[in-house]
Amino acid sequence: MITPSVATFLITLINIGILYFVLRKILFKPVTKFIEGRSKKIQDALDQSEQETKEAKALLEQYQNQLKRVEQESAALIKEAQDRASVQAESIIAAAKQEAAALIAQSSVQIEAEKRAALILFRAEAAVLVTQAAGRLVQRELNPEDSSRFAALLLQEMGTR
Repeated sequence: MITPSVATFLITLINIGILYFVLRKILFKPVTKFIEGRSKKIQDALDQSEQETKEAKALLEQYQNQLKRVEQESAALIKEAQDRASVQAESIIAAAKQEAAALIAQSSVQIEAEKRAALILFRAEAAVLVTQAAGRLVQRELNPEDSSRFAALLLQEMGTR
């Protein structure tokens, strides 16, 4: 059986102490530095991610505001174009109505002039026919002076009626 001795215990204790210091110098400090560096990188990445998230939210809000402003501007432009089109349509309709009224008035004047001309022509032809009929009734041929005189009298008489 193994009996523990104080010398073995002390040597083991000294070996453990030496091993601790050697490992601390060789292994613990580099591992601790590595872990601290890795923790710092992770924390920096988290901070950067948080900062980028804030920037992205700010950009999103800015873009949404720009989109709203553009939508409002486009709605205003559309309304303005509709208003201009409405005003232009009304002016075109008014001009067409004026032109139609002018054409109607001009046509009325022209019809009245043609009516007067036809009436004058009718009177002249009627005068010739009446003169010829009167000449047959009288059974004699009227000379041109008599014809003109009777025609003038007839026209004068027809004009008074």
